[in-house]
Amino acid sequence: MNPTKGILFKVCALFLFAIMASLIKAASENVPPWQAVFFRAFFAMPIILLWLAQRGDLRTGLRVTNAWGHFWRGVIGTTAMAFGFAGLGLLPFPEVTAIGFASPFFTLIFAAILLGERFRVFRIGAVVVGLIGVAIILYPRITVFGDGGAASLALLGAIFTLTSAAFRSLAQIHIRRLVQTDQTAAIVFYFSLTSTVLALLTIPLGWVMPTRTEFMSLIGAGLVGGVAQILLTTGYRYSEASTLAPFDYTSMIFAVLIGYFVFSEIPTSNTIWGSAIIIAAGITIIWRERQLGLKRGKARPSVTPQG
Repeated sequence: MNPTKGILFKVCALFLFAIMASLIKAASENVPPWQAVFFRAFFAMPIILLWLAQRGDLRTGLRVTNAWGHFWRGVIGTTAMAFGFAGLGLLPFPEVTAIGFASPFFTLIFAAILLGERFRVFRIGAVVVGLIGVAIILYPRITVFGDGGAASLALLGAIFTLTSAAFRSLAQIHIRRLVQTDQTAAIVFYFSLTSTVLALLTIPLGWVMPTRTEFMSLIGAGLVGGVAQILLTTGYRYSEASTLAPFDYTSMIFAVLIGYFVFSEIPTSNTIWGSAIIIAAGITIIWRERQLGLKRGKARPSVTPQG
């Protein structure tokens, strides 16, 4: 274990994911989100395959024992990606990032419903506080409902982004199940493969011929996304998930900087205050879960083999 190295990989991955999202956003005015999903998934696969070959895991890393699990993870993850890309085209970059922070709260709710995990009072309180933060961000969009024009499109973007966060949470639930039987490399690769195939099925919905700039942006998004996924996976080899989790929120810094310098977007006061509340609630949950994990770790040596 090398926590410093793990943190470095994680932050670099988040920076590249922010770059990837900005490239998708740059092409979103003309290119539909389902077409962007194809570029993101297809052009990430060569990067992932080269990584597996370099590690010597090309043969063993792609074996699966739960094919249907990979399929449904791909369907749910692709849906999340499409809604997320749609939101990027309709909302400022920092706002999309902030709403996306709702995903961990949805994960806790779905874990309690689908996996039977205990939903402690502490968790419930933190989730409620986090969702209040989301509501603060969404409030300006909801209050202009029915005004038409750009306001209605922004509300639609907020709905798309929140839907994406919910589907990302469901994908995390499926990943928790998949990691019990299959390697991370297989999960990453087959997600990209499934997303590519599903995206191709959307051709009848209307694809467009991208301009040269848009074409390069979309290819770049796929390549950068593939590298980011590798860095993220590598980070977890050097450090525990609980140590790396708080650094997810550095993506807000990257979103604000990119939004300001690339898209001339300035976060609203609602976005700032809502993000602060969401981040505080999220870090509180991470801290609490880490404390419980340490307690379980101390208690484990005294437990008999029979439990």
